[in-house]
Amino acid sequence: MSVTVNIYYRGKRGAARAFAEEMIASGTVDRIRAEEGNERYEYFFPMSDPETVLLIDRWRDEAAIDAHHASPMMSEIARLREKYDLRMTVEKFVSAPDADPEKDARFIRK
Repeated sequence: MSVTVNIYYRGKRGAARAFAEEMIASGTVDRIRAEEGNERYEYFFPMSDPETVLLIDRWRDEAAIDAHHASPMMSEIARLREKYDLRMTVEKFVSAPDADPEKDARFIRK
């Protein structure tokens, strides 16, 4: 099982992108990726909305997310969110243990 969290960061005048760039430049993203249970931590930029950044954040399980939330990095992230005056929308998805990855394979061009 994995837990994927999509976080949409929204700001003004390029603030969301500047936030993501500072997260990367400061090394915070690398430290999060190195945390026990982190499986993915990547930023994406929607083509139709230059004021939004999407973070796709995947963890082994809820316990790994809880440990991340209890880590000192959360205060760093919160400080940067405040600095850039960002608003957030969050979606959470839990992988289905009985999902068949081959079921949709015919629709995927490799």
